[in-house]
Amino acid sequence: MIDGIEIRRASAADAPAVLQMADGIIEWFVSMGNVSQWGTEPWSSSQKRIARVTEALGLPDAWVAEHPDLGIVGVLVVGDAMEYVPAATEPEVYVRLLLASRDERARGIGRRLMAFADERARAAGVERLRVDCYGGGTGDLVKFYESCGYDRIQTFDIDGWPGQLLGRTLQDTVTAVRSGR
Repeated sequence: MIDGIEIRRASAADAPAVLQMADGIIEWFVSMGNVSQWGTEPWSSSQKRIARVTEALGLPDAWVAEHPDLGIVGVLVVGDAMEYVPAATEPEVYVRLLLASRDERARGIGRRLMAFADERARAAGVERLRVDCYGGGTGDLVKFYESCGYDRIQTFDIDGWPGQLLGRTLQDTVTAVRSGR
């Protein structure tokens, strides 16, 4: 447990709570004018999104962060790279999905889950991680991943949706800490 938040394996049974959290994220995006990242429709009203979330939560390395009062406040799914990015050139852990509640009491959960992804990589004996994200708008999401130690690798476009592929090597983090960066 981290500050009362437990990270545990996810299951398809967590889908309703995860979809509710995602709906809250969409509401927040819409309230700030970010309608290009995920659109304006709640995930819970889309059969396609419901199926994708349920499938993702059933993957072997799917995790949820649970707050004692709020329930599920974060999701992390790691595994194979997404089909729309270049194949890995070395063993890696790929962050396939990261969602974090907008509730103030869950502040920092996204960063905690990214640190948990590092732990998963270490447990697998892998030093390389990659993640992709929405590369448009203000660029704040890309900056978030950069603040977690990731570097930009390349941009991509999926039918007008701008994406950014990022990566990091865990050894670089150790070197940066030792050098005071």
